[in-house]
Amino acid sequence: MSKIKTPLVIALEETLRPKTLSQFSGQSRIKQKLEIFIKATQKRKEALDHLLLYGPPGLGKTTLAHLIASEMGVSIRITSGPALERSGDLASILTNLKDHDILFIDEVHRLNKPVEESLYPAMEDFSLDIILGKGPSARTVRLDLPKFTIIAATTRIGLLSSPLRDRFGAIFRMDYYNNTDLAGIVERSARILKVPASNKICLQLAKRSRGTPRIANRILKRVRDFAQIKSKGIINEQVLEEALRILEIDPLGLDKMDRDLLTAVCLDHQGGPVGADTLAATVSEDVGTLESVIEPYLMKKGLLKRTKNGRVATEKAFKHLNLPLSV
Repeated sequence: MSKIKTPLVIALEETLRPKTLSQFSGQSRIKQKLEIFIKATQKRKEALDHLLLYGPPGLGKTTLAHLIASEMGVSIRITSGPALERSGDLASILTNLKDHDILFIDEVHRLNKPVEESLYPAMEDFSLDIILGKGPSARTVRLDLPKFTIIAATTRIGLLSSPLRDRFGAIFRMDYYNNTDLAGIVERSARILKVPASNKICLQLAKRSRGTPRIANRILKRVRDFAQIKSKGIINEQVLEEALRILEIDPLGLDKMDRDLLTAVCLDHQGGPVGADTLAATVSEDVGTLESVIEPYLMKKGLLKRTKNGRVATEKAFKHLNLPLSV
């Protein structure tokens, strides 16, 4: 059963999101390009070209789409690939847009084929072909659409078909954040949440956030809980250390699942190579979660390698787990 977010929780999440592009920390190269595209588009009084944002989850793709709409001064409509089950669902959304409005499609790689194909003329010609009736009496009606913009987001760009990918005017890859940018995000969130935290504390939190703002804010909220109970709402080093220990987050930002996976490769499979299916069965985790959620950060930190024969733990992984190389 999915949890229903209360208005207070929704309001808090919205508050933590930056309100302008200048407040958006990190991704400086993307911001620089977007600022030019937006200003040029506004000068021509046209709709912004279709944009595709891709990268690991939690890096701010949805937030960036909202900020683009805000900078353009237009409305944004939000949906997702799985929510668009039929072409009629897409038609009902597109026909209700106004000129220069933005349609944000999250997880666009999960669009089914009929919906994706009906999206092609909408993106290129701003028109939509609808089939009325069935059998010999069926006929096609073409609807003219307003000049709108699609901003699509995906965590798995490799699953996008070439015809869909090629219809985007600009494609941006969002990468993990550095510790300095993340510390700035934590500091801003701490001010909004009214939790006193020094620059040193914010940097320590940033280092454990896997380069991801969503994780940084999540850890901050949990540490805040400890601070309210242990130290009158102030996050000091003692509270931070205790909170991270109980949350099982180590200095590299690895959680229990990360360490379980590395331990399985190092101990159960003698450092590898081991196949993804075997590894997933060993740690009782879904292969998709393994490949898209857990492994990317471990590889980025140099703890795990993907080879043609399977996953291999590096020397750094053995050292991090305090295991001898000759296990």
